[in-house]
Amino acid sequence: MSTALAIAAVTHVMKDLLNNGFVDNDVSGAIGGNFALTAIPPDRIDTSVANEQTQLNLFMYQATVNQGWRNEGLPTHDSAGTRVSNPPLALDLHYLISAYSATELLPEILMGFAMLILHDTPVLSRDIIKQALQPPLDVNLPMLALTELAEQTELIKISPVVLSTEEISKLWPAFQAKYRATAAYKVTVVLLQSRKSKKSALPVRSRQLYVVPFHQPVIESIASKSAPAAPVVDNQQILAGYILVLKGHKLSSDQVTVNIDGIVATPAPADISDEQISIAIPAAVTAGVHTAQVVQPQLMGVPPVAHKGAVSNVQAFVLSPSIVSVTAANVTGTGTAPRAADIAVKVNPLVANTQQVELLLNEWVAVTGTTPLAAYSFTLSAATLAAGPATTDTVTIPVTGVTAGTYLVRIRINGAESPLAADSAGRYNAPTVVIP
Repeated sequence: MSTALAIAAVTHVMKDLLNNGFVDNDVSGAIGGNFALTAIPPDRIDTSVANEQTQLNLFMYQATVNQGWRNEGLPTHDSAGTRVSNPPLALDLHYLISAYSATELLPEILMGFAMLILHDTPVLSRDIIKQALQPPLDVNLPMLALTELAEQTELIKISPVVLSTEEISKLWPAFQAKYRATAAYKVTVVLLQSRKSKKSALPVRSRQLYVVPFHQPVIESIASKSAPAAPVVDNQQILAGYILVLKGHKLSSDQVTVNIDGIVATPAPADISDEQISIAIPAAVTAGVHTAQVVQPQLMGVPPVAHKGAVSNVQAFVLSPSIVSVTAANVTGTGTAPRAADIAVKVNPLVANTQQVELLLNEWVAVTGTTPLAAYSFTLSAATLAAGPATTDTVTIPVTGVTAGTYLVRIRINGAESPLAADSAGRYNAPTVVIP
């Protein structure tokens, strides 16, 4: 999700897109001179006979709530008034492109090039956004590089909008500007999200979820075992070092490989049967949601060469991170004042610098009472993680506004949460961190 700077960032990216297109098409040569590319309100453009210059203006005149995303993430608060989610503010941005010149036909030339550039680029790809927002930016707008616009869930699309004569006749008087050749566009969808701390409930201890697709070969479910000699357990939380057990039918063949998110692993012949395949999770697989697919290459030719043969359906599984150790450092605050600290969490498997990392703290007390326990969540800045090494086993998350005490610690990486240990009575009791 993007920050509140995303609206300005979208305008900057579109302006950069048009500017690059004008340079690539040598528009200055086509009109026989220089021109300006601006993003200001039309009433600020001088259209007097003596001073009107050749320019193309991009103006965002309206922002509306996107209908497809408007109810995503609701409700925001529970019955006690505690924040439980930060739903995205999904916006559609409406733009007008207008051309100006004191010379005949030059506005039409600028409009033609601008509309063709936007027609050829209906989607603002992540590469386009990153290139437009990479430093150095305008000296007055250095914060645009921190919008995280390129990392938002949905790609941003540009589509032309047909405005009726009546709509145009209402818009331009509202601008208090003289009418000029105009084209309207809708840019959707821009997702803005707050970074406020929210309460997270403790995880469900057991899950009963089964998916049985009907394809050949077929993976019906994914189970796991903690060691080669350990029993196979359905629906248990899968951790690094575990062995995946793919269950289904017609899984065996002369040649069998397992594709896990593009990483090809070859199981041992003894671990392959018609109903089951066991395969160790490759070390390169990070925490999060992944997919597994059985591939049965077909040997063809002389000498035999493996070609793409039968493939199974794709089945999803979640590789959860496990917490190796937790420490609190740089604690500030005394008495009843809220604390601030740096929480260092060592995890397995390694964390990639492109992943989303969130720390979850739930207050823990030895004896459960009726007093509500505190709960916090803190997201590690994507820029901070990206500035570090490609992979790391330890992440440090700054926390603020935390009441002193002992907390159960979970880490959520790309949506996958680390497990909690429970005592003989079934109460979660580890891992914990003490914030004095």
